[in-house]
Amino acid sequence: MNKTELKDFLDEKAAHYEQPVFLEQDPIQIPHRYTLKEDIEISGFLTAVIAWGNRRSILNSAGRMMELMGNAPHDFVLNHKPKDLAIFDGFVHRTFQAEDLKYFLKALQQIYTQQQGLEHSLGRLYKEHGELQLALHHFKKEFFAYDPPDRTLKHLPDPLSGSAAKRINMYLRWMVRSDARAVDFGLWTQIPASALSCPLDVHSGRVARKLKLLKRKQNDAKALQELDKALRKLDPTDPVKYDFALFGLGVDEKF
Repeated sequence: MNKTELKDFLDEKAAHYEQPVFLEQDPIQIPHRYTLKEDIEISGFLTAVIAWGNRRSILNSAGRMMELMGNAPHDFVLNHKPKDLAIFDGFVHRTFQAEDLKYFLKALQQIYTQQQGLEHSLGRLYKEHGELQLALHHFKKEFFAYDPPDRTLKHLPDPLSGSAAKRINMYLRWMVRSDARAVDFGLWTQIPASALSCPLDVHSGRVARKLKLLKRKQNDAKALQELDKALRKLDPTDPVKYDFALFGLGVDEKF
């Protein structure tokens, strides 16, 4: 395919897969339970953090986190006392355990009481550093500024250490991209859709290589930069819409 044919093909597939019906078992269903902005972004963040492995297991674990917070994540984050975190004892999702979740809630409380929330925190870092993956590096440093357990540090990625940061880039897609198709939320205005990066994983990476959008074999930060460059040539204002096309082609069509 030439560039025009490739763009037409991927535009068609992106429109086909960016539909609520295709996301019934997707982790984004957890934040879709809420209407308050802060509930959406907190539930989405915690869901994205544990979004690896079996989809049903992700949904079950994310749903359990929300239940333990009384299905009011913003209220819990703002108002919990240290003793309230005992309710999470025994929680585990793969390697993300109660100790990790307790720290995440502690850090989120600081972000919402001291920094006006996740959008303001990440938006400020994006404006300061001018590049979203660099902003994520500094976000991790700030997020872990409250005496975290050593074991918890691995649960946020650092693009400058070579990570493709798949789950946090997926979360940013949820928050930033338009809600016109009732899939993503379009809640955040401080980060433009043009700055987003594709949530690169085994499925999107395999399809991207078949379509000659990506040459690098590893799904790492360098591969993400290469894929970002290719997708921004196809649509500089909304490059991450092609996440739907690449993922759908890989998972549903075994492309």
